Amino acid sequence: MRNLHDRLAAYPADTLKGMRRGIEKEGLRVLPAGGLALTPHPLALGAALTHPLITTDYSESQLELITGAHEGVQQCLDELTEVHQFVHRTLDGSGGELLWASSMPCKLPTDETIPLARYGSSHIGRAKSVYRMGLGLRYGRRMQTISGIHYNWSLPGVDSEQYFALIRNFRRHAFLLLYLFGASPALCPCFVNGREHGLERLDGGGALYLPHATSLRMGRLGYQSAAQATLAVSYNGLRGYADSLHEALTRPYPAYEAVGVRNPGGDYNQLGTSLLQIENEFYGTIRPKRTVRTGERPLHALRERGVEYVEVRLMDLDPFVPVGITASTMRLLDVFLLHCLLSDSPPDTPTEIAELQHNQQLVAERGREIGLRLQRNGQDVLLTDWGAEVLAACEPLATALDAAHGSGEHGAALRAARALMAAPDSTPSARVLECIVQGHGNSFDAFARQQSIRARDALLALPWTARQQARYLALADASMAEQKAIEAADTLPFEAWRAQYMAVQGLGG
Repeated sequence: MRNLHDRLAAYPADTLKGMRRGIEKEGLRVLPAGGLALTPHPLALGAALTHPLITTDYSESQLELITGAHEGVQQCLDELTEVHQFVHRTLDGSGGELLWASSMPCKLPTDETIPLARYGSSHIGRAKSVYRMGLGLRYGRRMQTISGIHYNWSLPGVDSEQYFALIRNFRRHAFLLLYLFGASPALCPCFVNGREHGLERLDGGGALYLPHATSLRMGRLGYQSAAQATLAVSYNGLRGYADSLHEALTRPYPAYEAVGVRNPGGDYNQLGTSLLQIENEFYGTIRPKRTVRTGERPLHALRERGVEYVEVRLMDLDPFVPVGITASTMRLLDVFLLHCLLSDSPPDTPTEIAELQHNQQLVAERGREIGLRLQRNGQDVLLTDWGAEVLAACEPLATALDAAHGSGEHGAALRAARALMAAPDSTPSARVLECIVQGHGNSFDAFARQQSIRARDALLALPWTARQQARYLALADASMAEQKAIEAADTLPFEAWRAQYMAVQGLGG
């Protein structure tokens, strides 16, 4: 079996320079005082259905800012920064709303008051809102207000089998990213109203937290689903993965059948009554992805044309930087993903999958605990030892990327990560807790609001030209025109369109 160095030799500098990454960054719009903004998606930002850079996620109050796929880390970060600049200028000029800097949400109203995202009157726009109605009924709307960063990554010449090998290794070593970059150790008490949570309360300020947590967002209180826990999804190849997803998309689920697609008044509750309404409902730390064509289901696209890139989904927003992620973090992700791609990746098993779920919850809730042990192939291993082992194996990959780019920045990112393994008090999650306690009277909301204001002020202070403003206004206008064209082109009744879109034939296979 070839070792990592031999595999690396198959990727010359030109191929490594062809590595591409793009970012999708979520964030809640909040009022100046810190509560959730209940206003519609600002018209000046364009149409959320069709804008290429600015849309909404679950809620009308939850922005999602998107970059293209870039061969340069700095170019990707520059575009993300520019989109943020336009958004902050727009929000600041129309009521002073902020973009929440934390992954865990601000003070929330009652669950049913959290507004669902709206995308106009087209069939696809209505379907997106109905899907969100279904998510709210299935999991509660609060859970959907959590925000994060999705990191989309690809490398030339990598096929579906290799991407699935990467995914298996990523899942094995995802604990390391939670430790290094988790930044949600505390939350607003409103998030867990009426729920069993097991969190501790900070005196006075009312923040709920766990003393050694890294990412409550990725723990049992975050994106979790009892229904989805019944899924046994294997990542041993495209066919097995597609078949298990297909089954989840077509298997009737009694609790959802009881809710029904429509209520007695004819309004829609959800898109369907299967375990998953659509592919995106399947939660995971990483997904195989393929760009879809108009009207095409994502599973069909994967089956027909294979994996195009992977979507990393476990990154918390970094509340200490204006756009939620740094260039150094992106470079460490690039090194880490390359390591996942080039390392041995044996098939996963149900036993290992259970171990990985155990490890994820343990690190999310106790990752900075001294002496914490994880499970690896039935054995207990120190988190710090395993993490140091993975980072040491990344050294030649960082060296190769730096040689390809003529810089030392990947090596610097790796050294910073290795230093954090020995200094849990320096991790983002530890810094967040320290700031909440030392600077904000034990209040999560006060901390996150101040970081949101700092991010806004830093972005508003950056240069902004009339040419940039004109470009973004033109993008907004074009998106509105495109949405109207989509609405005008619909001919079928919505129910006929929904049934056609949800038909099993559309899944391929």
